[in-house]
Amino acid sequence: MTVAIIGAGMAGLSCARALVQAGLTVEIYDKGRGPGGRMSTRRVRVEGRGLRFDHGAQYFTARDERFRAEVAAWQQAGRVAPWPAAGDEALVGVPGMNEPVRAMAEGLDVRWGARIDRLDRVAGEWMLHGEGLLESHSTVVVAVPAEQAGPLVAGFSPQFGDRAERTVSEPCWTVMACFAQPLPLPDTLATGDSVAWAARDGAKPGRSGSESWVLQASPRWTRDRLDEAPDAIAAKLLAAFFTENAVAPVARTYAAAHRWLYARAQPVAGEPALWDPSLRLGLAGDWLLAPRVESAWVSGRELADRMIAHLG
Repeated sequence: MTVAIIGAGMAGLSCARALVQAGLTVEIYDKGRGPGGRMSTRRVRVEGRGLRFDHGAQYFTARDERFRAEVAAWQQAGRVAPWPAAGDEALVGVPGMNEPVRAMAEGLDVRWGARIDRLDRVAGEWMLHGEGLLESHSTVVVAVPAEQAGPLVAGFSPQFGDRAERTVSEPCWTVMACFAQPLPLPDTLATGDSVAWAARDGAKPGRSGSESWVLQASPRWTRDRLDEAPDAIAAKLLAAFFTENAVAPVARTYAAAHRWLYARAQPVAGEPALWDPSLRLGLAGDWLLAPRVESAWVSGRELADRMIAHLG
């Protein structure tokens, strides 16, 4: 009996690790090229210098006791550090925000670059369909954003499909920029109508110390420009950033924009994880609980506990 997990983000990996520790065989499928998802870190070279940009989640906190124990292990291994500029409880991955996800993926059977487009159920087994991919598993966990989970599961569980379809995620344009000289601004800013958040990424623990910044647009600003070209978005959001902070524009050595269609879920009330033992189908993700990194981890662990009680 094998468990297939679709999605190797925080929720999927949290679930996977608990299942493997319970003795279950788990195979994970993710469309990305490597660990990260919405905790991604982009690496670029600017004028011969390597830079990293945390262009997804900016930091996380840990309040759940189980998650705090996991975070303590990451801190001891030097993979996570406090970031006081974002708050007393703020934590970041070191050297990039994707480091905790990398740590969780170690030792697991993850198939990167594997996009699952459709599920079928044949003779009590789940069939996973993707480009050049057809796999059979006894149990399936779907750990992707609600907008992607709904179409996969609605035909088998209308209840699960309805929960996903009633969840709306806000989009977010994110701009990564490096400047030729320091900006006269604090390391973090919750700025204005256009730029909801800005951070001097190079000042995070374990970073280069460069004048590299990450700007996250507000949901409204993003929705109004959802289909514009990334280069145009970078120019417009940077202009708004300087205007809203009353700072004279500074020459940039690098700028790029990334669009997150499902950046921040607005969960509806309900259970933090979904499990149907008759179908052997589960759902996990921050969209079931709250739009926080910790919530994704907790959702995955809650699902694993329910699955182990039934399958173990």
